[in-house]
Amino acid sequence: MLSHPLLQVKVGTYHCCLEIIKECLGVHNVTKPVSSLCNGIHFLLHPKVLYEISAFGMQEPKNEVNAAAKAILVYLLQGRLMMTALTWNKFIESLCPVIPVLQGYADTEDALGNSILLLSQAGSEAGEGILPCTVRLKSVLRLLLVKKPSVRSLALKLLACHLTKEEGADRKRPSIDARVLSRVTNLFVVKKPIELKLDDRRELIIKVETVEKVYEIFISDDIDLVLRKSAAEQLAVMMQDIKMHAVVKKLCLIDKIIEYLNECVGQDGEVVECLIQPSLTLLRKVLSADPVMRVSLSQQSSLLTLLFRVSLIFHEDCTVVTEVGALFCLLLFDEVSRMDMWSVNASNKPSSPSVFSLPVSVFRRYHLPVHVLGHHAVSPYSIVLPLSADCLALKPVSDMLRIAWNLSWYHGSDNLLKEMSSETKIQECLDTLQLSSEDTLALKMTHTASGLKDCLHSIVQAAAHREVRAAVTRMSFYLLNDRLSLKGGAGPCGVTLKSLAWHTALHRFLQVLPACTEDEKLLIDIIHFLNKLLKEQRKNSSVELLNWLLELLLRHSPNPLLDLLVLAESQAQEETDDIRTAVRQELQKELIALYNTLLLSFMAVTDRKCLELFYVFQTQLALKLLQCLRVTDAPHFYGLPSLERTLRGMAHLTAFPGWSSHSPLTKPLEICVKYLSGLLEVITSFYVERGGNAMSFMGKGVTKSTVLCLLHLSHEMMAQAQSSEWLSLWFLPLGSHSEEHAPTQQGLAWLIPLWVDRDPEVRFTSLGLGSALTTLETGCVALASSCQNISGGLWGTVVNILLDQSECSMVRREAAFILQNLLVIPMPSVIIKDYTWQGPCVHDEDSGLSLMGKPALQALLYHCHFYEHLTQMVKHCYLGRYTFDVNCSALVGTSEGSDLNGLDESFKFWRGPSRMSNQDRDPSSLSTSETMVTPSSESAEFSPLVTLAAPLPEASHDQFVAQGQQETVSPRLPRDSSLAAPLPRQCVFVTPPLLSAVCSLLDSLLVIAPGDTASAFRQARLLELLCSIADAALIEMCVQELKAPLPSSPPVEHTQAQVSFLLEYLSSLSRLLQSCLLVDPDLVTQNKLLKPLITNVIGVLTICTKDVLDVELISAFYQTWTHLFNLLATLLRKAGAASLPSVTMGLAKHWVAVIDMFCRCVGLSTTCPTLSTASLQFLSILLTEEAKRHLRDKDKTSLCHSPTMTSLLDTTQENQKSLERLNEVIIQCYEGKPSRDVLKRVAADALMSLLAVSRRAQKLALKADLIDNCMEQMKHINAQLSLDSLRPRKAALRKKEDGFIKELSITMQLLRNCLYQNEECKEAALEAHLVPVLHSLWPWLLMDDSLMQIALQLLCVYTANFPNGCSSLCWSSYGQYPVQAACRGAPGSSLMLCVLKLASQMPLENTAVQQMVFMFLSNLALSHDCKGVIQKSNFLQNFLSVTLPKRGNKHLSNLTILWLKLLLNISFGEDGQQMILRLDGCLDLLTEMSKYKHKSSPYIPLLIFHNICFSPANKPKILANEKVISVLAACLESKNQNAQRIGAAALWALIHNYQKAKTILKNPSIKRRVDEAYSSARKTFSDSEETPLNAYYLKCLENLVQLLNSS
Repeated sequence: MLSHPLLQVKVGTYHCCLEIIKECLGVHNVTKPVSSLCNGIHFLLHPKVLYEISAFGMQEPKNEVNAAAKAILVYLLQGRLMMTALTWNKFIESLCPVIPVLQGYADTEDALGNSILLLSQAGSEAGEGILPCTVRLKSVLRLLLVKKPSVRSLALKLLACHLTKEEGADRKRPSIDARVLSRVTNLFVVKKPIELKLDDRRELIIKVETVEKVYEIFISDDIDLVLRKSAAEQLAVMMQDIKMHAVVKKLCLIDKIIEYLNECVGQDGEVVECLIQPSLTLLRKVLSADPVMRVSLSQQSSLLTLLFRVSLIFHEDCTVVTEVGALFCLLLFDEVSRMDMWSVNASNKPSSPSVFSLPVSVFRRYHLPVHVLGHHAVSPYSIVLPLSADCLALKPVSDMLRIAWNLSWYHGSDNLLKEMSSETKIQECLDTLQLSSEDTLALKMTHTASGLKDCLHSIVQAAAHREVRAAVTRMSFYLLNDRLSLKGGAGPCGVTLKSLAWHTALHRFLQVLPACTEDEKLLIDIIHFLNKLLKEQRKNSSVELLNWLLELLLRHSPNPLLDLLVLAESQAQEETDDIRTAVRQELQKELIALYNTLLLSFMAVTDRKCLELFYVFQTQLALKLLQCLRVTDAPHFYGLPSLERTLRGMAHLTAFPGWSSHSPLTKPLEICVKYLSGLLEVITSFYVERGGNAMSFMGKGVTKSTVLCLLHLSHEMMAQAQSSEWLSLWFLPLGSHSEEHAPTQQGLAWLIPLWVDRDPEVRFTSLGLGSALTTLETGCVALASSCQNISGGLWGTVVNILLDQSECSMVRREAAFILQNLLVIPMPSVIIKDYTWQGPCVHDEDSGLSLMGKPALQALLYHCHFYEHLTQMVKHCYLGRYTFDVNCSALVGTSEGSDLNGLDESFKFWRGPSRMSNQDRDPSSLSTSETMVTPSSESAEFSPLVTLAAPLPEASHDQFVAQGQQETVSPRLPRDSSLAAPLPRQCVFVTPPLLSAVCSLLDSLLVIAPGDTASAFRQARLLELLCSIADAALIEMCVQELKAPLPSSPPVEHTQAQVSFLLEYLSSLSRLLQSCLLVDPDLVTQNKLLKPLITNVIGVLTICTKDVLDVELISAFYQTWTHLFNLLATLLRKAGAASLPSVTMGLAKHWVAVIDMFCRCVGLSTTCPTLSTASLQFLSILLTEEAKRHLRDKDKTSLCHSPTMTSLLDTTQENQKSLERLNEVIIQCYEGKPSRDVLKRVAADALMSLLAVSRRAQKLALKADLIDNCMEQMKHINAQLSLDSLRPRKAALRKKEDGFIKELSITMQLLRNCLYQNEECKEAALEAHLVPVLHSLWPWLLMDDSLMQIALQLLCVYTANFPNGCSSLCWSSYGQYPVQAACRGAPGSSLMLCVLKLASQMPLENTAVQQMVFMFLSNLALSHDCKGVIQKSNFLQNFLSVTLPKRGNKHLSNLTILWLKLLLNISFGEDGQQMILRLDGCLDLLTEMSKYKHKSSPYIPLLIFHNICFSPANKPKILANEKVISVLAACLESKNQNAQRIGAAALWALIHNYQKAKTILKNPSIKRRVDEAYSSARKTFSDSEETPLNAYYLKCLENLVQLLNSS
C-alpha cells in the first residue's frame, strides 16, 4: 500500500501509519505501560518497510507523502525511551540494512538529519553507541561521501576519535591531528570517477600460466620493487577479464594486498608505497565481481580503517584516493547493492550480479567516486493497475486491436491481402472486426510487395505526369524504408523489385528527349529513383539492372541520358526562364549523380558482358563530360555549381584505369591531352590567377575536383604513353599575362601554390600529383626548376612539409613520396657541369662554399634535424581507428584549471590551423575539414620547423642554405629550428600510412648513404621506435572483430581500413629492416629490438584469416606476409647464428599455428606465387641454419633446453597431422610445377632442407612415394638425354639439355637428403634400383663435374652404414639399363668399377670431385664385397705411385690424405689388412708418410699400423720391418698423447700371445722407452685426472712392462 500507484491510497497509508506511531510513541503515553503500546508499531519494524519509506517515501514529489514519511522516521529514531529494549533492538536490527539509504539525509540543521547523525556517534560508556561497532564505523565512513560539507567535517571528528583509540595507533601512519584532518574534508569528492565495468569474455585470451607467473613476480621479495609494480599493473590489466579472478583468488591475492596495506601504514611503509596504487586497483576489480567477498570484507573494521589511513597518506595522489573511494563504495554500500534482498521473494544466498549497482536514491544523495548503474528508480513493490474498459473503447485502441486480430486470423499480411482482393468474401467475424476502407488502404500501402505493384500499375495506367511522379516518389520511399530498417543485405523493396518488371514500366520515359519542363521534372524523379536503387544495391549489384542501364546509355541517337549532359547552342540561348533553367540544372545534377553511382557500382562486378559494356560506356562518358567542360570566358561568368558537378563526375570516371582506351575513333592519348588542356585551364583560371584559395571561397570544390582529376590523369597518361614526352604537356608559362615582352618559361610552377592551400585535401592531392610526376626523371628536373625562386628550393620545401608537425599525415605522406622519388635518380658527390640531375644544393653565404649532391643532402638533413623530427613522429603515432572523441565538445579557450579530467583527456583544445602567414590570415578562412590537437601538458617535444610561408626572423644566421637547381638567389633559413620564430607546441597524430612512407624514404636514404644513415639510425634509436609501433595483437583483435562483429563494433569498412594501414606499415618496415641487415646487421640484431620484433612478426604471420571475406584485405595480408617472410629469411642469411634461437623460440610458442600457416602459404602457389615462394625460401633458410647449428654444436654438451627445429619437427606429437600436411603440400608444389618454374626450384630447396633436418619428414616422404617418383624422374631424364644426343646439336637443344641437367641435379639432391641417416629409405632406394639408374646416367655425369659431385654425394649417403647398398654397387647392371654403346663397359661391369676408374684417372686440379670419390670409396672399403672388387681391380697399386712432399714441405698433399683415409677404412678388416700387406713397399711408404703432418688427420699411418698389429697373421710381417717397429717405439716418446696411445696399443697388440715378438721387443732401446713411458704416465695421470683414454694408455703400458719383464 505504501507503493500503491494511486496517490490517494498512498497518502492515506502513510497518514494511517503516522497516526499509529503517534498513538503508540506519543508523549501523552508517558504514564502508561510501555510494553503494551510498543507492540502496535512492530508492523513497521521490517527492513523492506523501512527501505520503502527511506528510499521512495522521502523522495515522493507530493508533500503529503514525504512529510509523513519524514515524520515516521523521526518518531522511530527519537522514540527509544518510549520503546522496550526488545522493540528498540528489533528496530535497530531492521534499520541496519537501510542505513546506507537513510544516511543520505544526514544533516546538522533539521531534526531528522540530527537523529540520523546520532546513529553514528559512540555512547558515553566504553565507546558503546546505538549501532554495533562495525556498523557504526561503516556509517561514519559513509558520511564522508555525503554532499553536505558540514556532515563530512563531523564525520572526520568522529573518525579521529576512532583512529586515536585504535590498537597500535602510535605505530601507524599518519599521525592523526587537526592539521591532517583539516585538508581532507573533500577527500573523496573526486573529479573523475572510476568505471567499474569489467569484461566477461567467452574465451580466455590470457593463459592461466601467464597470470601465475606475473603474480609470482608481484609477491616475490627478491625482485626489485619497480618490477613488482610493473607486474601489479599487468595483473590489474589482466583482471579486467572476470575469468581471471578465480586464478588470483586461489593464490590468496586479497590477503597479500592487505598485508602490503598494513606494511604501508607502518612506520617504514614508504618502501612499499609504489605498490599501493596497482594493489588497490587489483582489489577493486576483484571485489566488484565477487559479492561474497564484499560481504566478508565489509565486516572487517580493521580493513576499513586501514584503507582510510592509506587515503590520508596519499591524500595528494588523486589516483590512490579515487581507488580507496571506489573500495569504500563497494564495501559500505554492499547491503543495498543486492537487488534480490529487496525483492518480494528474497533468497538467503547473496546474488552474483555481473555489474555492481545501487539504488537511484543513493547516488542522488552521495558524492560517489565511481560510475555505477542505478536500480530501483521506482519501488520494487509497486504494481501496475489493469486498463479499464473505458480505455479499450477508445478509437486508436480499437483500430489497433482490429488490425492485429485480422493479421493473426489470416496468418500474416500476405494472406490477408489475398483475401481482401478476392471477389468472394465470406463473413467470418463480427462487424466490429471487419476492416474499414482506411484499414485496407493502410495495409496495402505498408505492405512492400503490394505497394510496389500498385505503383507500377499506376505508372502503366497513368494519364498525366503527376501520377507517374507520385508513383515513382512512393517507390523511392519504399527504398528509404529498406535503408532505415538497418538490416544487412537487400531489404523487402530490393527483393520485390527483382521479381517485378519495373524496367518495362520506366523504359519508355528514358528513350526520348524531354519536350517540355514537365517531361524534364518527370525524368528527374525517375533518375533520382534509379540512383537510389543503385546505391542500395551497391554491395550486391544486380547484373541484370546494370546491363539494362548500360544498354540504355549506349544506344544510338536519340540517347537522352547522355545527350542531356551537354546543352545544344539553341537550348542555351533559349534559357531565359528562371524555372526552366533551374529544372535543367537539377536534371544535369541528377544525371551526374547517377553516373557517379553507376561507376561505383562496378567495383565488384565480374560479369564479362557487363564489364565490356562498362568499358565502352567509360570512354563515351569521358567524351561527353569533356564537352561539358567549356571554359571560354572569365571565371566570374561560369556557373560554378555546374562546373563543380562536371569535375566531380570526371573525378569519379578518371579513377578507373584505362578509362580513355575504349573509343573506336579517338586515341587514348588524344583524349588525355584534351582533358589535360581543359583541366589546366580550370586550375589556372580558378586558382593561380586569382591568388589561390586564400583570396576567396569561390571555386573551392572546383579546385579540389580538378586537382584530383589531374592526379588520375597523370597515371592514365603514364599507362597510355609510349615515352615520357607527354610530361612536357603539363608545363605552363610562368609569370603574369601583363609581362608581354618577358620571355615565358615553361614549368610546373602552377602546382606549387596548391601545396600550401587552405584545404588539406587539396594539399594532399596536389602533392600526390607531384609524387606521380616525379616518378620520371624529367618530372624531377622540371619540378626542381619550377622551385628555383622558393626558399629552400624543391628539396627544402618538401622536407619542410614532411617535418611540419602541424600538418596532417596524408599531406606529409605525399611529401615523403616526392622525396623518395628524388632520391631514386643517381646524384653526384661533387659538382659536375652540364649534369642533368645535381640533387640538392647547399650554399654558405659567409664562406661562399657550395655543396651539391650527396654532401648537400647530408647537410640538409643535419640542418633540418631530420632524424630527431622522425623520432618525434614515431612517438606521436596513433594506431586507433578514430582520432577524435565523439563525446568531446570543443573546449576552445577553456583554462587548464577548469578541466575536470585533468591531463587524462586525449583532446583538450581544437582549432583549425591556417597555412598562411600571420599577416595574411583571415579568421573566416579556417578550414573546417582540418583540426589540430594542442597538448595540454608542456611535454618536451622537438620544436617544429618554420611554416613555409611564415616570415623568417631577421636576426637568424645560418651556415648552409638549401636551394633548388641553378639558383642565383640564396635566401636564408634559420640555423636551428629552435632559434626560429616560436610556434605553439602543436602536433597532430601521426598515422601508420605516414610512417609507412617514412620507412620507404629511410630505405632510399640507406641506399644513397648507407654509412651515414646507419649511424643516424643508431644515434636516434629510430629502428627500435619504429619496431615498437608494430602490434600483432591489435591486428588480431581487429580481425576478430571482422569475423564476429558485435553490435557495438564500428563499421566493417573502418576496421578493414585500420588493418590495411597496419599491414602496409609492417610491409614498409620489413623492407627497411631488410636493407638495414644488408648494410649493417648489428642494427637489427640487438636483443631489445630483435626479440619483440620476431614475436610481432610471427604473431602477424599466424593470424587466422579464414573467415575474412574482403578480397582486398586478404590480398593485403598476403603481401605483408610475403615481406615478413623475406625479412626473416634475410635475417637468417645475414645473422643466422644470432637470430636463429629467437626465431625458433618464437615459432615454438605458436608451433601448431605456424605449421598451419606454412601449409596455407605454400598451398597458394597458384593464386599467390610470391607468397608461396617467400614462405618456402624462409623455410629452406631456417632449416639450413638449423643444420648448420647442429654441426656447430655437435660436439658441445649444452645444458640449454631451448627448442630446436629438429625437436619441433620430430618430437612434437600434437601437430603430427599438420606436419604430414605440410610435407604433402611441399611435395605437391614440387611435383606439380613444370621444370622451368621458379617455384619448383624453391619448393625443392625447402624439401631438401626439411628432409635433411627431420627424420619424420623422411618417413612421410617415403610414404608419399617421393623416392619412387625421383627414380622415375631420373629414368625419364636419362631417356630424354639419350634421345636428344642422337639429334643434331642446336642451341635450343642445348638449352633443353641444360634444363634436364638442372632437373637431374635437383632430383639427386632430394634423394640424397631423403636417404640421409635413414635405413628404411635406403632400403626403398635399393628396391627402386638406385645404383643401376645411376650407372645408366654415368656418361652424363662424366660430362658435368657439378653433377658428378652431387651423384657421388648421393652415393656416399646411400652407402654410409648400409652394407646392402655397398654390395649393390658390385652388381653388374649390363642389359637392365643400357647406356650408349660408345660408353658401355664390358659385360659384367659395375658402377663400382666405373668409380674406381674415375678415381684412377682423376686430374689433380678437380679436388672437389676427387675428394667425393675417395670419401665414397672409403665407405665401400668397409664392405667385404667391395673390398674384393678393389683387390681384383688392382686399384691399390695406384697408392704406391703417390709422391711424397719435397724438401722443406712437412705436410702431405690432400690426395695423399685421401688415400690414407681409404687405407685406414680398408685396414679395419683382416682381409683388408692382407690387401695392404700384399702391396710391395706399402709399409715402407706408410713409414715415410708417418714422418709428415696434416692438420685434420695427423696420425693416419700410425692408425693403419695399429690396426694391422691386431691380426696374428700380420704380426710376422710387421716384426720383420724394423722401420715400422721403430716408428711405433718412437711414438712412446712423442709429445702428443694420441700418438703415445696409438704406439702403446700397437706394441701391446704385437706382443700379446706372440712369443717371438717378446724376443724382438726386448731390445734395450725399446724396453727403456716402455719403462720411461710407464713411469712418466704414472706420475702424470693422477686419479683425479684419469679419463678412459688415459686409463687405457696406462693399461697398455702396464701390460707391456709385465710381458717384457717376464721370462
